[in-house]
Amino acid sequence: MARWQDGPAQLRVTGGPVIPLEIAASWRARTRGLLGRDGVHGALLLTPAGSVHTFGMRMAIDVAYLDRDFTVLSVCTMRPGRLGAPRPGARHVLESAAGAMAGWGIRPGVRLDVLD
Repeated sequence: MARWQDGPAQLRVTGGPVIPLEIAASWRARTRGLLGRDGVHGALLLTPAGSVHTFGMRMAIDVAYLDRDFTVLSVCTMRPGRLGAPRPGARHVLESAAGAMAGWGIRPGVRLDVLD
């Protein structure tokens, strides 16, 4: 995608599954993120983003920090009410329900692709 827009897409994990994806590219969509939700179907991509927080969240989430080429830099699980440290080199942040990323094979070094 040359220009990111809010809306649905799919995420392909190299050597793994295709996952439903919601893109949050506008300031408003990135700010809202997963706040006020009880769950997430698939994953949410915040772009551009280099850090996240879970203040006001109702659930724990998995967070993956991605570089410009969508290579995973790091993955962590964050409980509600936490502030994530910025990751050097991160250009995008992927969020999902806690535990989902391990099941999808998302770990440092894995490359992801966003499909229209």
